[in-house]
Amino acid sequence: MSNVELADVTMEEDDTSCGLGQRLRLLSYNVQTGIETRRYREYLTQSWKHVLPHNKRFHNLDRIAQVARDYDIVGLQEVDAGSLRSGFVNLTEYVADRAEMPFWYDQINRRVGRIARHALGVVSRFQCSEIIEHRLPGAIPGRGALSIRFGSEADSLVVFILHLALGRRARLRQLEYVSEIVNEYRHVIIMGDLNFPSQSAEMDFLIDRTLMTEPTHGLNTFPSWRPNRNIDHILVTPTLRVDDVQVLNHPVSDHLPLAMSITLPPSLRVRA
Repeated sequence: MSNVELADVTMEEDDTSCGLGQRLRLLSYNVQTGIETRRYREYLTQSWKHVLPHNKRFHNLDRIAQVARDYDIVGLQEVDAGSLRSGFVNLTEYVADRAEMPFWYDQINRRVGRIARHALGVVSRFQCSEIIEHRLPGAIPGRGALSIRFGSEADSLVVFILHLALGRRARLRQLEYVSEIVNEYRHVIIMGDLNFPSQSAEMDFLIDRTLMTEPTHGLNTFPSWRPNRNIDHILVTPTLRVDDVQVLNHPVSDHLPLAMSITLPPSLRVRA
């Protein structure tokens, strides 16, 4: 299910009256279904938390929601759409409610009976005009891309939320698919756990085939307790001015969140 009811939202940072574009705050966060990880051995000792409920999950998600509430569009990876392990609670909806964000949507990419419903999610202060679910190619099914359009077709902002495969060959196939879609739009944001670093064949592939750019390279987000890999990214088209990019020191899952502030072109406005 998705929350797509209309709501009145006032942007605090609106510079359009001064001739500047609207400012947006973006956040990408792999939340690992609310599982806190502090060392590698916990992938083994806490593996049961990926299939069974545990009493700290919602405490951790409350901490994630506290961060998310300071942003306008939040892309979530590794959420659950309501299954045994989450106590049959939709985790994207839960974060949206706790963060006081009026709009949310999720895409289920893989079901494991009643045990798990692997999903991507987005929570937002703004009403979107279109949502498209894409199934990404791969030898093992279960990877997707969530496309969210804000604004009119004539001049809109399109946000893609991704969580790509672990294998390079599969990632390149998935990026080829995504690139064809991205090139249909003018103002685009890609965010998510892409599972490859800035200096990689995959990043070169994506940038060569699209107008996407990564404003700041090498921002390490993984593992959260000692980050030494930059596999989470937010990329934008040159039409969007990037004002700030930073990794937040908020180690709840095994990834740290990545934040970006952008300014839209004056002709483009995102509304509730």
